[in-house]
Formats: sequence, C-alpha cells, structure tokens
Amino acid sequence: MFVCLECEDAVVTDRRSADVLRDVADPAWAQIASLIERAPSDVRVLPAELSRRDIALEALQVTSQSFLGALVGECGALLIDHGWLRILGAGAAGLPGVHEANPVSDGPPPLLEVAWDAIGGRFAINGGGLDAAPGAVCYWGPDTLEWQPIGGGHSAFITWVLSDATADFYAPLRWAGWEHEIESLAPDQGLSLWPPPFTAEGRKPDRVSRSAVPMTELHDVYAELAQQLSDNHHSATFTVEVTE
Repeated sequence: MFVCLECEDAVVTDRRSADVLRDVADPAWAQIASLIERAPSDVRVLPAELSRRDIALEALQVTSQSFLGALVGECGALLIDHGWLRILGAGAAGLPGVHEANPVSDGPPPLLEVAWDAIGGRFAINGGGLDAAPGAVCYWGPDTLEWQPIGGGHSAFITWVLSDATADFYAPLRWAGWEHEIESLAPDQGLSLWPPPFTAEGRKPDRVSRSAVPMTELHDVYAELAQQLSDNHHSATFTVEVTE
C-alpha cells in the first residue's frame, strides 16, 4: 500500500499498474507543460524511458492526474534556473527517481523528497513526520539545517518553482556569477560551500569557497553536521574557525 501525500489519490490496498495509473480523464502533464513553456527561467526536461517511468508510477501508486504522478510518469527530472533546482521525476542523468530518493515504505512515509537544489537544500511533501500540515511541501535548507513549510502542496510547489518567485527565496544564498558555476555541474553534483551557510562566516556566499561534489555526499555532510549540532545542543548559528 502507498499513499499519495498530496491527498489527490485515495489510499489503495491493491497495487495498480502503470496503465491504470495513467488512465485518467485529466492528466496533469498538460498543465505542467504549459507552466514550463511560460516559465521566466530556463527549464530542461530530462527524458526517461517508458519502462523507468512505469516503474516509478507503480512504486508511488499515484495517478497522472496529480502533478506528482504526471512528473514521474512523463519525465526523468526537470532542471530549473541553470540547474540550480532539480525536480525529481522517474530518474535521469544520475538523479534518482522520487521512488528511489526515499526509503521504501509499506505505508504512508513520514516525508517524501521531491526536489533538490544545487547547494544541498531539499524539498519534501509532509506525510506526518514534519511540523506542517499533511501534504504540505517543506524546505530543508543548508542555512537553517531544519525543515520549514513553504506553503501549499506539491502542485502549488511546482507552480511556484516555475514562476519567478524562487529568485527572492534564494537571494540570500546566491552570489554574483552563480549561474555559470551551476551550469558547469552535472545533474548529480552540487556545490559545497565553506564556511557553510548556517554559520556566521557563511552568511555572505560571495566570500565562501565553493567546490563541486556528488549530491549524495553533500546531503550526507549536512545530515552529519545537523546531527552533531543536535547532539551538542548548539544553535544552528555558530562560529567556524577558518584557516587560511
């Protein structure tokens, strides 16, 4: 059994095939395609073979009437804003599918990661494990090391990231010329910022060092730092000694 966290699909006890999940009156991909066409920033649609898309649909058990089902059923991923933001679909170019980026679950997962950004941030749908409304999308940022709701569910999130609103959202984390550095990354790479954004020294991203690393490595580093801070009862803002 799997549950669509945006509550657009009912709880199901019998697994449905990809054909059944696609057989809906109003597939959402047309809406997403229209948003992509009108998006103010560049958007790359990474393709995925039909077999891979079928596997993703069947793993998540969501119909193509939902934005989540439409994305995993029609593409591997979306790269938005020079590749700064990676919307997960069925998986492509080193990026996992939504079903692969999250632990396997026989019931409702506490959260479902649906997007990553280039500096280690992650977006997830709340399945009950986050301090937010059920189905709400939350952001885990390298500047806070905690999950925070951004308002709205998954379809609202996709609409938002395909608008110009993310420029203001990410402004404190960007530096002059970030576009060129991000464009040079592979889809499965991110930028490690040092000192990190959650430190006092890392609050000015134009003054930190930046290096390309595998995205999974970047996630692991931040998870370890967050755990260390939690264990030591430290604030998320602290001083890091930097050796020249």
